[in-house]
Amino acid sequence: MSTGGILGLGAIAGVTIFIGLPVGRMRRLSPPVRTLLNAIAIGILTFLVWDVLTHGVEPVESRLKMVTGDHPSPGESWWGFLGMAGLLALGLGLGLLSLVYYDRLLPRRKSVGSASMGPGAAAVEEFRTAPTWSPGRRLALTIAIGIGLHNFAEGLAIGQAAATGAISLAVLLVIGFGLHNATEGFGIVGPMAGDEDRPSWRLLGLLGLIGGGPTFVGTAVGQAFTSDEVSVAFLSLAAGSILYVVIQLVGVALRAGHKEMLYWGVFLGLVAGFATDFVVTAAGV
Repeated sequence: MSTGGILGLGAIAGVTIFIGLPVGRMRRLSPPVRTLLNAIAIGILTFLVWDVLTHGVEPVESRLKMVTGDHPSPGESWWGFLGMAGLLALGLGLGLLSLVYYDRLLPRRKSVGSASMGPGAAAVEEFRTAPTWSPGRRLALTIAIGIGLHNFAEGLAIGQAAATGAISLAVLLVIGFGLHNATEGFGIVGPMAGDEDRPSWRLLGLLGLIGGGPTFVGTAVGQAFTSDEVSVAFLSLAAGSILYVVIQLVGVALRAGHKEMLYWGVFLGLVAGFATDFVVTAAGV
């Protein structure tokens, strides 16, 4: 397959994230419904934490088996396993703790201008004044970044499969990751369900680009070279950042009340995540 064809596969897998983004513009919702939408996002993101960590741990376990199996691989040592395990822990810590300390700094930061540029505007200048955003929009941006890291790793898998001639596998990966991304779009906008002002289409488009665009970039990188270390690094960073968001969203949901809706939403989000995963497994990926 040509380079253009491979990159096209990555673009298709990433663009489906836009399917769920328009939900972020829904308003006039009752408090129980807002809690339910927020909780569904929690369920989807909780599934993603499990899914990302599962894929991130696989290369680490492979290195461990190389040195502890009945037939150890020549040239492999404990240092290779420890290095990979350390990379996983480092990425997870950076993804989680860096956001904790960044959040502590937000109240002390001052905006560039004296006036807000308006809710939902996606101009570059407004990102410099991100503390003026509502908590829901800041969480949505954080989710988009975490999912983007995750999707970069997915793009690596697509690019590597296509570059090695496994075109049928690459197509199946595109179908599977595309289904996942469709639910991830809803996970991004879930925290904005309680905002009074609707996010602009421009903001939703930018969040989709941040979350889905790395799939295309990862495909371009993956078709050029393969690296377990790069994959583990991005997966662990994604897991840490998404875990931070899950904890924040749970706190918001508990303060809002409507506990029954919280648990129903988490359940439905988990079901949606696993359902798409089962479709991928049934397809033989």
